Amino acid sequence: MSAVMATVIGTLILAGMVYDIARLITPRESRCPSLARLRGRRAALEDAEQWCVGLRMHGRIDAATYQHRMSGLTRGRRRPAKDREASRRT
Repeated sequence: MSAVMATVIGTLILAGMVYDIARLITPRESRCPSLARLRGRRAALEDAEQWCVGLRMHGRIDAATYQHRMSGLTRGRRRPAKDREASRRT
């Protein structure tokens, strides 16, 4: 009886390993799941807010950009694409 259980457990472990390896090498599987997928959309927005506050405190963005980004966050949007381009140039 114990030999059967050991065989079943070993088979399940081996099947799990094969599944994980196959999932890692498929081209459509993302290597790093997005933050929104890991902890939820609210956590992603909170992290974006903290990032924006840090940028403002260190003088990397001006008050108008800060206000624009924070108003976007209250509407559930993380940084718009044109904002990202503007912050990279400065």
